[in-house]
Amino acid sequence: MANVAVLFGGISPEHDISILTGLQAERGLLNSIHKVSSIYWSKGGDFFLLPNGCEASSFASGLPAKVEKLTIHLGDSPGFYQGGKSFSKPKKLEIDVVLNALHGGPGEDGSLQALLNLAGIKYSGPGALGASLGMDKLAFAGLCANLGIAHLDRHLLSHTTQPQTITFGSPFILKPRYGGSSIGIDVVSDLETAKARLRTNVHLKLGAVIEPFRSDLFDLQIAVKTFPKLVLSAIERPLRDKSGGEFLTYKDKYVGGTGMVEAPRELPAKLSDVIRESIYNYANRLVDAVPLRGITRIDFLSNGVDELYVNEINTIPGSLSKYLFIEPMIPFENLLLDLIAEATEVSTFAPTTAGADGSALSSAGTIASKLG
Repeated sequence: MANVAVLFGGISPEHDISILTGLQAERGLLNSIHKVSSIYWSKGGDFFLLPNGCEASSFASGLPAKVEKLTIHLGDSPGFYQGGKSFSKPKKLEIDVVLNALHGGPGEDGSLQALLNLAGIKYSGPGALGASLGMDKLAFAGLCANLGIAHLDRHLLSHTTQPQTITFGSPFILKPRYGGSSIGIDVVSDLETAKARLRTNVHLKLGAVIEPFRSDLFDLQIAVKTFPKLVLSAIERPLRDKSGGEFLTYKDKYVGGTGMVEAPRELPAKLSDVIRESIYNYANRLVDAVPLRGITRIDFLSNGVDELYVNEINTIPGSLSKYLFIEPMIPFENLLLDLIAEATEVSTFAPTTAGADGSALSSAGTIASKLG
């Protein structure tokens, strides 16, 4: 039995969806062999220990009742601590594994992972390096190019981007370089409008990428589970809003209050054998190259017949992609238990000081001599 803390919320536009995923995970583990607690990361950046059984509506206008603020310590005896007010000594929260249910922002870009590494806390999902690569759309496109994986042309968009550097024609689709798969996305007809969006779209503040907008292509998705062995889920074709939107929107994905579980879809997707086998091939190649850990959703664009492009990866997908594991069928509790087992057995952090033997210091002479 392990002490498992489900961590959700976070400083991200996907804060609300993370709450849904976290509450689903908590419920999915309550009847397991593990002792389960929940930690909520507020929009203001504070951590809170929650009572079990909270509902999503409890977070709509603030904090649920009976929460307790936590702090996280590094150094001696690192970890999450509760209490410590009125001269009382803070008490370390017993946590063996954090089940990471955070989407977007510092919960999925490697920031939290690096903090947990330094605090000596084991966690599910990607390590800091895999998470940061998965969040950077420009770097991920470069990886795909290096591997020979088909990908639509993608360029960095900045205020200094010149027309001659764009290798494709309009219309263009703009995406946050370090954002999720649907928030902040915009379709524009020319480069000047694209550059103007850098000033008006808050989601593009830290960086943006520009791609050709292909209205003839549709979305396809597959989930990858890495432990105890590699398992690929069924392939899904998410369906766009009946209003005929230009791309799969946040609303299309997250309806009904249960993350992506109730979103309209074709599952399994009806595809040609060529497209299906290419999806399996690309998914297998990306596992080691990123590297992937936990449950990852890989998103594609395709015409369903003879064109397929890897679009991006979501290293902590909504609802942990539980609804995709129908071929083979894997119960949600089993998915969660495997995430916990992987977090316990497969390390994401291997610090070493090998090579720092003091020889460079002993031969350095005086620091004063280095300043001349």
